[in-house]
Parts: sequence; structure tokens; C-alpha cells
Amino acid sequence: MLSAVAGIAALLGSAATALADGHTNFNPAVIFDLGGKFDRSFNQAAYEGAERFKEEFGVEYREFEIQSDAQREQALRRFAEAGNNPIVVAGFAQASAMEAVAAEFPDTQFQIIDAVVDLPNVRSVVFKEEEGSYLVGMLAAMKSETGTVGFVGGMDIPLIRAFACGYVQGAKAVNPDITVIQNMTGTTGAAWNDPVRGGELATGQIQQGADVVYHAAGGTGRGVLQAAADAGAFGIGVDSNQNYLHPGSVLTSMLKRVDVATYNAFKDAMDGNFTVGVQTLGLAQEGVGYAVDDNNRALLTDEMTAAVEEAKAKIVSGEISVHDYRSDDSCPVS
Repeated sequence: MLSAVAGIAALLGSAATALADGHTNFNPAVIFDLGGKFDRSFNQAAYEGAERFKEEFGVEYREFEIQSDAQREQALRRFAEAGNNPIVVAGFAQASAMEAVAAEFPDTQFQIIDAVVDLPNVRSVVFKEEEGSYLVGMLAAMKSETGTVGFVGGMDIPLIRAFACGYVQGAKAVNPDITVIQNMTGTTGAAWNDPVRGGELATGQIQQGADVVYHAAGGTGRGVLQAAADAGAFGIGVDSNQNYLHPGSVLTSMLKRVDVATYNAFKDAMDGNFTVGVQTLGLAQEGVGYAVDDNNRALLTDEMTAAVEEAKAKIVSGEISVHDYRSDDSCPVS
């Protein structure tokens, strides 16, 4: 434990000096969750948002990659003590640490992604993942030739169940008789960074007939996409655009704009416009969506794209209501 604390202290060092433009308390930082900033998914989206800010404004930021649950509160407190502001933390598992530390540093601005912390100096950013998952579920059902698709989740929690439920709803909107095989990787934080297990679960689903497999599993999803590509099936990425990982084999990726949330926190704080409270980002706010680029465009027919765009418009207008598993821990379809 002492070595972990020492490591964090050495990484953070002393507080940075004030910026010349008058933002005397602007010294941004980001803390990534388990899986690391190069998980090619959730954490990497936060990293890319921070990097975009740095490139555009020439402002460096501090960062830390959590390696164990014990480091969450330690790292957050060290950043606050060092004078970092704002501090962005990625991941619902950081909520308890945020509640403790943000209360101790009322003059520091904090943002947490994927959880709600009700404190006067905290911005909580949450997403309507079920809406984006509905759209990729439609694409999966339209692409499937077997009438069976799969879903591999990371940690078995309501957040990931919301991904799964939205996916099933979208798939069954296209084909009410479709079979959706679902597996969760585990019940601890290790479930986010186990690509071997992800590959095993995806392979098992493919052996049961699934020809499209969607993952919401962080770094574990790399194994899901690899297994799908190896088997001649299609994978669906998540959070970041993962189409490039296996061009021609990744049908699409469900985008969750963690990059935009991170960028906006830094930019708003720099401009003196940082607001607190809950921000909920869905299709209407362009907080979720699906990725189309040169790596997957040939996989999507005009009819598929038209159907999904029509559904997207209906979700935004309220004509289609996508169930939020977190508000009601059941799924109306299975």
C-alpha cells in the first residue's frame, strides 16, 4: 500500500504554476479507470478528449491510470492536493472516492463520467447507452443470416445490462424471432481487462450460431472482436470507434462520446464556464451513436442505414421509447 501511495505522489509531483491568461486555478487532470488509457474503448475515449484539448490549446494535463481499487481515492486526493483543477475521473467505480474527496476540496471542480455524485462542485456526466445500443442492435439483426446474435458484457452491473437491453430491443424491432445470446465477463473490475475471456465467450456464442457479436466490455472487448474476425463473423465495438481494429469484420461501433465529455470539462473550466449537476447525453445531444467510416461502410446497405436513421429520428422525437434498465431493473424483451 505504501509503495502505491509513493508511486502516485511521485507521478503527480508539485502543483503547476498559473497560466498566463489569468486562469490562476486552471490545471487540468484526468484519472483513468481499470483497463488503462489504451484500452481502445472507454478509457481511451477519455484520453483522446484530453489529447484533443492539449493539441488545440497547448495546455498540458496531468493523468493517472488506476491499477487497483485502492488507488482511486489516493490518486484523486493527491491531484486535489497538488492544485489540479478541474479533475475528470472516468468510470462509475470512482463515485465513492469522488464523494469523499470532492467534499474535502470545495473550491476544486470535479467531473465524473458514468456516475452521479450530488455535490456542489461536481459535474456528473451520464449517457443513454441504451439508445445507441438499440441502433446497433438493429444493424446486427439486419446483418445476421442465422437469426442469432450475441452480446458480451464486462462487469455484470445495471449499466452494462442497459447496453444489453437496448441491443435486444433494437434487434427484436427488426426481427421479433431473433435469438440474442448474452454473457457477462465477471463481477469484479477485472472483467474490464480480460481479452482472453472475452474471446472465449464470443467463440462460445458463435458456436451456438451467433454471426454478429456486440461487446460492452472495455479492454475485454478486444478479444471479442478478434474472435469474431477469426471466425468469419462480425463484431460490434463500443465507446470509441473500433472499426479500424478489424476492417471489414467490425460491423460498426456504438459511440459513447466520453471524449467530448472530457474535452468539454477542460474547455469549460478554462473559459470559466464550468457548470455542475447532472448532464445526460443521448441521441438528441449526440452523446451516443454508431460509427460509419471507410472500414465498415461497405458492410452497411443503404436500406440498413435508412432504417437506423429513421429509428434514430423516432427515438429523438419520443415516438420510440428505449427502455432504461437502470431506472427499472428489468428488460421488456429478452
